[in-house]
Amino acid sequence: PRHLGGRLLARPPALTCPALPSRFKISKIIVVGDLSVGKTCLINRFCKDTFDKNYKATIGVDFEMERFEVLGVPFSLQLWDTAGQERFKCIASTYYRGAQAIVIVFDVNNVASLAHTRQWLADALKENDPSNVILFLVGSKKDLSPPAQYSLMERDAIKVAKEMQAEYWAVSSLTGENVREFFFRVASLTFESSVLAELEKSSARKIGDIVRIHSTDSDLYLTAQRRKSKCCL
Repeated sequence: PRHLGGRLLARPPALTCPALPSRFKISKIIVVGDLSVGKTCLINRFCKDTFDKNYKATIGVDFEMERFEVLGVPFSLQLWDTAGQERFKCIASTYYRGAQAIVIVFDVNNVASLAHTRQWLADALKENDPSNVILFLVGSKKDLSPPAQYSLMERDAIKVAKEMQAEYWAVSSLTGENVREFFFRVASLTFESSVLAELEKSSARKIGDIVRIHSTDSDLYLTAQRRKSKCCL
């Protein structure tokens, strides 16, 4: 995809598809997790390329729209930044419905926040069909974790991600490590999912006759997998 909201560029996979209807040119992404795990900082680093160390808790939900161009087709991610505080949970949960992807964020320096990710996922799936959403488990604040400590947390996080059938990513909003790669992965998979869903509705052709993805060394898919060799599906 080509990111139209900033300076981020990546070569798209070789994908052949029919003209895309407007109904899936937008994908809704909800970001959930405990208070202060870094959800807002993660979104701000990607959308605004900024990092604000003066943390302010999200009240209810915040919303960002990021524009891409995939195969010449305008495509947008709606990023819904939900509150982690219990008192705002009911408000935030009203925005969960209709998500194409769920991003569950935890702090790699906080074991409890990882344990709570299961409940956050369960809450989000109450409003969505589990078979129709792409799941990501994201460990934030990697820059604050010593390598030995992170290694232990990573082992546990990968185990949780496997249970969830989610991809696991570790990021740093302070340094920007893996933030761009992560959101490009989200954009690519949600776009592909939208194409496949549309083709499944069509009885004229088979999916395999229309959509073919060929990876090369410069493709985002292979690049993301190489950088995240322990990524869980």
